[in-house]
Amino acid sequence: MIHIFVSVFHLSSAAVTSSCNPQGDFNLPVFMTSGDFTIGGIFPLHYRVELPPTDYIKRPLAKPIHCFTRMYFHNIIVCRFDPRAFRWALTMTLAVEEINNRKDLLPNHNLAYSIFDSCATPVTAQKAVLAVLNGQDVVQSFICSGASPLLGLIGESGSSQSIVVSRTLEPFRIPMISYFSTCSCLSDRKQFPTFFRVVPSDDYQVKAIAQLLKRFGWTWIGVVTEDHDYGRFALQGLKREIENTNICLAYHEMIPKDYTQEQVMRILKVMKESTAKVVVVFSGEGEFYPFLREFVTQNITGIQWIASEAWVTASILAETYPFLDGTLGFAVRQGHIPGFQDYLKTVTPDRYPSNPQVKELWEALYGCSPSTSSLNSHLPSCTGKELLRQEHSAYMNTSSPRVAYNVYKAVYAFAHSLHNLIHCKPGNGPFENVSCANLNNVFPWQVKVPNVSGEEVNFDVKGDSIPSYDLINWQRHASGDIQFVKVGLYDGAQQTGSELVIEEQAIMWSNQQKKVPMSVCSNSCTPGFRKAVRRGQPLCCFDCVPCDIGKISNQTDSIDCLSCPEDYWSNVNGTICVPKAVEFLSHDAMGITLTVIAVVGAFLTVTVLVIFLYNRGTPIVRVNNSELSFFILLSLTLCFLCALVFIGEPTSWSCMLRHTAFSITFSLCISCILGKTLVVLAAFTATRPGSNIMKWLGPTQQRIIIFCCTLVQVVICTAWLTISPPFPYRNTKYQQSKIILDCSVGSDLAFWCVLGYIGLLACVCFFLAFLARKLPGNFNEAKYITFSMLIFCAVWLAFVPAYVSSPGKFTTAVEIFAILASSFGLLFCLFTPKCYIILLKPEKNTKQTQNK
Repeated sequence: MIHIFVSVFHLSSAAVTSSCNPQGDFNLPVFMTSGDFTIGGIFPLHYRVELPPTDYIKRPLAKPIHCFTRMYFHNIIVCRFDPRAFRWALTMTLAVEEINNRKDLLPNHNLAYSIFDSCATPVTAQKAVLAVLNGQDVVQSFICSGASPLLGLIGESGSSQSIVVSRTLEPFRIPMISYFSTCSCLSDRKQFPTFFRVVPSDDYQVKAIAQLLKRFGWTWIGVVTEDHDYGRFALQGLKREIENTNICLAYHEMIPKDYTQEQVMRILKVMKESTAKVVVVFSGEGEFYPFLREFVTQNITGIQWIASEAWVTASILAETYPFLDGTLGFAVRQGHIPGFQDYLKTVTPDRYPSNPQVKELWEALYGCSPSTSSLNSHLPSCTGKELLRQEHSAYMNTSSPRVAYNVYKAVYAFAHSLHNLIHCKPGNGPFENVSCANLNNVFPWQVKVPNVSGEEVNFDVKGDSIPSYDLINWQRHASGDIQFVKVGLYDGAQQTGSELVIEEQAIMWSNQQKKVPMSVCSNSCTPGFRKAVRRGQPLCCFDCVPCDIGKISNQTDSIDCLSCPEDYWSNVNGTICVPKAVEFLSHDAMGITLTVIAVVGAFLTVTVLVIFLYNRGTPIVRVNNSELSFFILLSLTLCFLCALVFIGEPTSWSCMLRHTAFSITFSLCISCILGKTLVVLAAFTATRPGSNIMKWLGPTQQRIIIFCCTLVQVVICTAWLTISPPFPYRNTKYQQSKIILDCSVGSDLAFWCVLGYIGLLACVCFFLAFLARKLPGNFNEAKYITFSMLIFCAVWLAFVPAYVSSPGKFTTAVEIFAILASSFGLLFCLFTPKCYIILLKPEKNTKQTQNK
């Protein structure tokens, strides 16, 4: 808990050895009374000040500083007097009068006040605080001597003015309590040890605004600030609060101190061209008012204004500019000031005939001059029948004072502090070894600020009050009246995430919209898309890029897409992972076609076998060892049938069977053809004198050759199945959208050894048949064997590149095609001529024909 220091320094006039003269004139106070203890007050009664030239040729004060009483804007007279701030000053006078009339607070002592105008400018605020410190007789005195009777100061509304005032008071350890300065910079106790305030710091306001932006999804905002510490530090705080969120600044523009139309037009151009529809404004109403006048001329529409506490309850803006309807902003909490409205009615030019500010108030409120000597002689004289002007209608509305109530609390805080100091008992204070203050010698003292009008005013370690705001919405009713409607609140004492409470159904949006306005740089990315940040632009500006195939996003505004598991794939929309389609050579159109071809081939082979069995006694069947022909036809039948094992879902048994059955049956077939070739070659070689080769190629020897050649393949296959057998394989790499179910060969070496051995047998057979192709005889099969082996080798040579390059189930189809093509090649080349003679040319199927 921080306590207020109240101190008065007394210096003997004898101690002053040198004289000092005031450099220029000091403005007289607006209101001033005398009493036992004086509290100063500084209020921005005018919006602007006419500063002296800064060419450093003359003294800076050679030309006096004057507050603007009126200003011309586009040939229109704009009143620069602020009735709202004047009401704050009257709140201070009311509070002091109440305290002086109370018997329980500072009895037998009177508080006095000395109130000055800062003109909402740091330079004039410093002049005002120096005037308060020097006392009321400084203008008439030629020697600045003595000490100020000032116990404390109420002020200022602007943060920049409060910084100047606090630094001026700090050497004297005179405390000040601000009623409306919210800059977070003032929380630095090292720089401003005697500064306190009854309004929350901007650190809390920017947190509330950041939560408001998140609540309504406004991620693309513009920020306009005044060119003072208040605007700069508020912007820094807002950037800090939205740093780790998805909220971005579309632009930040600063209303210049020296208002020029060219600068304002540049700002308005940025606002007009921007896609941001939510604009946060940190500015006092004095700086914002002329900016809005130029804004009207640019036909900029669709803006949702977010007001800072500095202007969210500024009725003159609400009444003057209808396009501000729907404005949202956080205002300091309201309170109750008893008798305030009646007191305001007593402030008239008749009661204060010599007070120029009261005359200005009358001219602003009623648009008439209370006397012929008024500053605005162009106004008509008041008749007493004038009505309160619409733009200042809130002046007499005291039902929910906010800033005025802060002034009220600040005065009572000083009064209670002083009361505790004067009436404390020695030994009972926070420091028991220090005596209490007396009327003639008041030292700095730390005291707890007690209840103020039923509300306890406490300060944290930074001198700030506990944060609490009302969320205000500007609503214009059918009658045309504007009202500041409370639609929520922000309580900084609540748990994180529970501070902001909003009644959304009670909000009236800008342009009479019924739903929450949108303000985004890019529309949200729907599921199935991811955000891709645009190069050189804020993170809020992005493109929605569809997820790559095999990846999904199942939520809005996904930063990245998630890869599906290995056995899953993304659907068409890229929102969910679905099981991959399993592909294998099944009984589809291709599988059925190959099955039919294989069955037809097996049927034709069996038919030929039946024909040969039926005609086994004829010369053409017996001429070249009918037993070998039967073996060839049987093995060819098995070759056709083994193709069926390749069709269907692969299993462990089918994978082992398909390759071994294929290799062994083909080895048997080629071995039989090799035996037949040797017999043909030996038969014609045996006709030479002295040749006995046929005794080495009798039926037994032929069976041994076939058995041995086939046995080699059986041994290779046995080793293959033992060491690394084929197995079912789910291939998810080759085609990402499908699972290719196929048989892995297990050992590539064994697979190519099997094919290589078949190829070796075929090449040997081809070579021997080629040598016997021109031997005489009508039934010489050497040329048919040569042609069949040529087709066989061509098919399997073409198989190798086709097998390696074919995707998915086509790999299996290529292997089946090679089996069927080579089988048909052998069947047609070897047996078509014989069947032709048996069936169509039986006259040639004679022994005589054979011997020709």
